[in-house]
Amino acid sequence: MTSNVNGTAAAGETLGYEQARDELIEVVRRLEAGGTSLEESLALWERGEELAKVCRRWLEGARARLDAALAEEAEDEERDGAE
Repeated sequence: MTSNVNGTAAAGETLGYEQARDELIEVVRRLEAGGTSLEESLALWERGEELAKVCRRWLEGARARLDAALAEEAEDEERDGAE
């Protein structure tokens, strides 16, 4: 397992949305608190970008599933109304 500056798994590994979101919140908190070296700040920033992409992919997938379910429901309603 690959680790980052705070010892958690790399974003390339499978992370659930909540796990990625919670880690992103922690990254932002650490960046806002300051007191880190330039190198650590850059590593945190990069990790935050990776985590944001993971969250975005989860949300896009959820949106696609919701859109598909709504489209299927609309088709079912049209079929039922045509009978």
